Amino acid sequence: MRADKPSGSDSIKKEAVSQRLSGSKSSGNRFLSIREGIKMKKLYSNKLTIILFILPALLLFLLILVAPIFISGYYSFFDWNGFGKKTFIGMENYGELFTSNSIGFVKALGNALLLALLSVAVQLPLALGLALLLGKGRKGERGFLSIYFMPVLISTVVIGQLWLKIYNPSYGLLNVALRSLGLDSLAKIWLGEKTTALGAAFVPILWQYVGYHMLLMYAGIKSVPPEYREAAMIDGAREGQVNRYIILPYIKPILKISTIFAVTGSLKSFDLIYVLTNGGPLHATEVPSTLMISMLFLRNRYGMGSTIAFLLIILCFTFALIIGCIFRDKED
Repeated sequence: MRADKPSGSDSIKKEAVSQRLSGSKSSGNRFLSIREGIKMKKLYSNKLTIILFILPALLLFLLILVAPIFISGYYSFFDWNGFGKKTFIGMENYGELFTSNSIGFVKALGNALLLALLSVAVQLPLALGLALLLGKGRKGERGFLSIYFMPVLISTVVIGQLWLKIYNPSYGLLNVALRSLGLDSLAKIWLGEKTTALGAAFVPILWQYVGYHMLLMYAGIKSVPPEYREAAMIDGAREGQVNRYIILPYIKPILKISTIFAVTGSLKSFDLIYVLTNGGPLHATEVPSTLMISMLFLRNRYGMGSTIAFLLIILCFTFALIIGCIFRDKED
C-alpha cells in the first residue's frame, strides 16, 4: 500500500515540536554556561584560591630576585673573603668605594654613565629612525626587520669575537680598510690604547641592541590607528609633522621603556666588555660589573664585591624611577 502523505497541519505540528526541543536545548546550554560562570566567579573571588595560584611564582620571584638583593646588602657591611670569618665594618666599604683610587669605582661608574648617555643619545635615535622608516610599510620591511634584529639573537661571546677580529691591529677589517685608503696614520691598536679602547668597546654594545629597540618602537608605530595619519595628511600635515605630533606621542610609553632598558642595561653592562678588554688596558674600559667580578674572584674581597652589586641595583632602580617620573610629567 502507498503511504499517505502527511497533511499540512501535521508538518506544522512537527516543526513546532522541533523548535521547542531546540529551544529547550539552547536554554539548557545557556543555563549551564551561566552556572559555570557563577562557579568561576566564586572561585576567583576566593582569596585563598588566588593566593594558591600566585604562591609558586611569588616564591620563585622572592628566592631568585629579591633574596639575593638583601643578601648582597647584608654582606656589604662586612669585610669578608668569602670563606673565613666575617668582620662587621659598617659603611666602610661604601666610603672606600668613593674615596680610594686603588679600587677605581668612580672611574668605572663614570664609564657606565657615559655608555648610558651614548645609548640614549645615539642608540635610541638611530633605532627610532629605522622604526619610522620601516613603519611606513615599505617593500621588504620584514626582511629588513630580520636583518636589523639578527645581532640581538647572536651570542654576546660570538659578537665579541667578531669585533676582536675587526679591531685586530694586523689583519683586522678596520685597519686594513684604513690602510687601503692611504690613512695608515689612523690605523691603531684600537683595544690596546687607553685613548681608543673605551670608544671601541662601546661601539659593539650600541650596535648589538639597536635592532632590539627598533623592534619595540616598530611595534608601537604599527599599533597607531591609520585613521590618525590619514586625517593629518588630509589636513595638509607633512611627514615630519605626523611623526612629531601623532606618532611620537602615541608611542611615548614604548619610548619610556626603551630608555629605561638602555640606561639600566648600560649601568650593568658586562659581557661584551669582558670579552673585548676585561676592563683594560689599565682599567680604561672598567665598568662596575667587571670591577665587581674582579673584587669577588680575583681579589677575594667578597664584602666589597657585594657592595658594588648592591649599589648597582640601587642605581638601576633610581634611574628607572627618575625616567618614569620624567615621562609621566610629560604625559600629564
